Amino acid sequence: MGRKSTKANKSIYQMTRESLDLTREKAGELIPGFSPERIEKIENGRIQVQPEDVMLMAEYYKTPSLRNYYCTNECPIGQVHVQRTESKELGQIAVETLNALNRISRSKDRLLEIVEDGQVRPDEYEDFLEIKQLLDRLALSVSNLQLWVDEQIAAGKLARPDSASGSAR
Repeated sequence: MGRKSTKANKSIYQMTRESLDLTREKAGELIPGFSPERIEKIENGRIQVQPEDVMLMAEYYKTPSLRNYYCTNECPIGQVHVQRTESKELGQIAVETLNALNRISRSKDRLLEIVEDGQVRPDEYEDFLEIKQLLDRLALSVSNLQLWVDEQIAAGKLARPDSASGSAR
């Protein structure tokens, strides 16, 4: 049996594994192609975690948020282009999404005016940036909803349609 870590600055990968009461040995048995030594190196930053590693840990630890964490904190492209998602209640996600949609709906005519000539003129720039921010909020709401769905599936609270018995393909 493995011993409990007393390390102060644990990586998210170690905290996630430990929150599941998994030793590195048990996690190595759970995740295909992983050994306790590989897990230790990933958790302690002795090797650079690869996207494939994160995908497997997210799947087998049933923690989809690890994927977004990796993209927003460790991937150079994701750090620039991926928004940080948050675990939220479905009702809050729905309200945020509908609010963003309503604001965009009110701005759609202005967006059409701005892009009609195929360019953003200096006098249109501020309005265009406001509309872009609204679109960013909507994109974040969609990402939060995707995370919520992935978390529900991982927890067994929501079944994929193709996994239900008797479902049509």
